[in-house]
Amino acid sequence: MGLLNAILGNASQVEQSEIDEKFSKVLFPGETVEVGYKVIRDVWLFTSHRLIMLDVQGVTGRKKEYHTIPYASIRHFAVETAGTFDDDCEMKLFVADLPEPLKYELSRSVDVISIQKRLAEHICK
Repeated sequence: MGLLNAILGNASQVEQSEIDEKFSKVLFPGETVEVGYKVIRDVWLFTSHRLIMLDVQGVTGRKKEYHTIPYASIRHFAVETAGTFDDDCEMKLFVADLPEPLKYELSRSVDVISIQKRLAEHICK
């Protein structure tokens, strides 16, 4: 079932050991990871200071793009849950100085409510 979940895009929480092994080099001194989510091959890390989005690209997955979005630059966000005839959820991040929101489509099984709660904890301080 693990492979099927990965193909369908189900998000799962990233284990602390994986975070320590794979992401310690991108964290600055004093920055801590609060929670990480894995969606297929991509990873979203909510740290004490920013949202890090790792976009794994290519067939081999050797090419990686890291997006850093400081919480202070997120002006607002929107989440849309899946409906009866809609198979996916959507999240939009409205970032300062970007004319269009960053849009992410997620599987219906992704708990977008917990993701938006985590964002709200940082943005609405």
